Amino acid sequence: MPQNEHLILRELLAHKGGWVSGAALARRLGLSRVGVWQRMERLRAAGFILEAKRARGYRLVRAPEQLHPALVETLLRGRPRGFSLLVLDEVDSTNDEVLRQLAAGRPTPFAVLARRQTQGRGRFGRSWHSSSPANLYASFGFRPRVPPARMPLFTLWMGVNLCELLGNFAPEAPRLKWPNDLVYGSRKAGGMLTEARIDADQIRDLVFGVGLNVNTPPDAWPADLARRAISLGQVAGRPVDLNRLAAALIGRVLLAYTAFVEDRHRERFPERWHQHDLLRGRVVTLLEGGRRHHGTVVGLDEEGALLLRDEAARLHRFRAGEVSVERDL
Repeated sequence: MPQNEHLILRELLAHKGGWVSGAALARRLGLSRVGVWQRMERLRAAGFILEAKRARGYRLVRAPEQLHPALVETLLRGRPRGFSLLVLDEVDSTNDEVLRQLAAGRPTPFAVLARRQTQGRGRFGRSWHSSSPANLYASFGFRPRVPPARMPLFTLWMGVNLCELLGNFAPEAPRLKWPNDLVYGSRKAGGMLTEARIDADQIRDLVFGVGLNVNTPPDAWPADLARRAISLGQVAGRPVDLNRLAAALIGRVLLAYTAFVEDRHRERFPERWHQHDLLRGRVVTLLEGGRRHHGTVVGLDEEGALLLRDEAARLHRFRAGEVSVERDL
């Protein structure tokens, strides 16, 4: 969307349904009154419902509820130079699309958002239910040029940032189930998936994907997910503004990524993880390959590995695995 439309939309949003003078907009933008009217018509064509009255101006009656690129762009604050956004109606997987864009040479950082995914996936290649436009499917493309040894903390660091962000959209923040699940109680509200292409001594391409259940109503889940999934709207007790959430997510991910690349995350990470850690102090079963391990979670080590104390008081470290909670201490 051209810059003038963004500025007009920003003014309309700032007045929260109040009237905005067409003459004032014309003076501010250096346009004629007809020029302002033409841009209002473009906003209407893009899905915004606007009201116009002589001597009062324009007001925004309703913005699109589904993911809308112009709205996300307008709400996005503090974007780094060179950042670009691609919003798709449907894609196989936002992570896969980011990988294709990276391979084609798209400058980083950038984000790909989609209203639907046909082949969304999580860890271990599992499918991620992502056919509803009421939810948020987003992936980010980076070229960090950092040593691979630093990457085990990346998803965990992003997780604590997402918990803090989502706490602004609901009465409480989700908890983190190591290594990549965002949960309320025992029900999953979202997940993260990081994929990297590695050269000999550095990460070349990095993809960070997020799937969030935002406004799916309880009766809309498939039967096999109904007891295991929850949406942010359910927690909040009201629909969540999907476009505001998308803009806030982009801003937070970009800030967290910069802190990670500049190695400014290490001192803050342990305390913030502890605040959101679902597993600490719980008795769990961890499936690693074909082996099952039982014990009590005592936290993470400096590299993000899960620390598990077995019944013989021996401490074990796991860099990967599938965890299920048995009981609390």
